[in-house]
Amino acid sequence: MNFDARSVLIPIDVQCGFDFPPWPPRSNPAMEGNGLRLLDAWRRAGLPLIHVRHDSVVEGSTLAPGHPGNAHRAGYAPLESEALVTKSVNAAFIGTDLDLRLRRLGIDTVVLFGISTDMCVSTTARVSANLGYRTVVVGDACACFELKDADGSVIRADDIQRAHLATLRAEFAQVMDTDEVIAGLRGKDAA
Repeated sequence: MNFDARSVLIPIDVQCGFDFPPWPPRSNPAMEGNGLRLLDAWRRAGLPLIHVRHDSVVEGSTLAPGHPGNAHRAGYAPLESEALVTKSVNAAFIGTDLDLRLRRLGIDTVVLFGISTDMCVSTTARVSANLGYRTVVVGDACACFELKDADGSVIRADDIQRAHLATLRAEFAQVMDTDEVIAGLRGKDAA
């Protein structure tokens, strides 16, 4: 797949708050490195980039404005020329102007990565597909957390990651890895 000026990269919720308690163990320790490589290549290609940050309205959240966890992780803050959309729910399209921004830019392909695979990335991907965008999820630049099942048993983060990427691949998105996306970039100095 090739990416061009009608493609947008959207990093989702790559924030420090996920390193604070009570967040449980996480999958994919390579997520940050893959995401930074992807950001760098995308910027060098000069393609559209819109960052998404979760501004939680839940009292005590590590992602709430004013909490140090609301900040982007090192290297993930938007550059001055890059747009930022803030949200307070899982889907980056709900309660924001993201769809309007994309339509004004003439975007037909949305490339997503970030935290967490099974929550905000997945929800945004599903809405993106339902809105008619060709949707790509960069699986090795996403991560999620272990969860407790209804009986209290723990579902490993790696298992949740695998299952959610499979579900997205089955109906909502093309799941690619960082190297595949970088190889598909068109533009001066992209690869």
